Amino acid sequence: MVHIHIDIYSQQALQTIEHKNKFKSNDQKCILIVNNRGSMMKSGVFISLEGIEGAGKTTVLKSIQTELQVPDRQIIYTREPGGTPIAERIRTLLTAHENKNMLPMTELLMMYASRNEHIQTIIKPALERGDIVISDRFVDASYAYQGAGRHIPEPILETLDQWVIESCMPDLTICLTAPVELCLERVYSRGNQDRFDEESASFFVATQLGYQQRAKDDPTRIRLIDSSKNPEAVSANVMTCIHDMIKAKSKKR
Repeated sequence: MVHIHIDIYSQQALQTIEHKNKFKSNDQKCILIVNNRGSMMKSGVFISLEGIEGAGKTTVLKSIQTELQVPDRQIIYTREPGGTPIAERIRTLLTAHENKNMLPMTELLMMYASRNEHIQTIIKPALERGDIVISDRFVDASYAYQGAGRHIPEPILETLDQWVIESCMPDLTICLTAPVELCLERVYSRGNQDRFDEESASFFVATQLGYQQRAKDDPTRIRLIDSSKNPEAVSANVMTCIHDMIKAKSKKR
């Protein structure tokens, strides 16, 4: 699972930490708010970033945090699993090597328990304030990892969505895709693998196919972006998608 370290954030942009207790997991601050410039717009924007391990999300997130500037908007960067103190503790259990034999259904239910905390504590309040929320993974990850990867029937996930997600779906989901072999090379080269990083190539093939199926089913919301290309070109493509969505949402308010 890709980790967001505090050192990837621009210190000039960092203006406030959402939780006063400054909770950490593996020396990471999990909710960051930048561009705190005053008045809020009534309609928030929810963007999620998806992709298998090694797809390039960390690199893209760095670019977003450096480049995205939206006057009169707070931008909240968060992640799943995680995003709140309770959800971060669940993340630790989910990613720990000693839990490699965790049952698929246990994994799924823990993901949704973490997601419920995340939505109710962070995402919904932020959107009601008119903030921009950018989440490193969200519900599509469960359909890809636990659905396609762990072979949990989709109706089970849909039932959980009715209880947990309700109408809190991203306005835009950017899904990075690259050949699985390339993604695994990136994972192995960076070290510090967690339980998900150590899954087999066949698991990630299935997971990526799960993402692609989600994009096929919801092409308006989910944008597939080839992340095997030049990192600058990939980031530029992502930024264009984000700016277009923010402009579109701003016109509707």
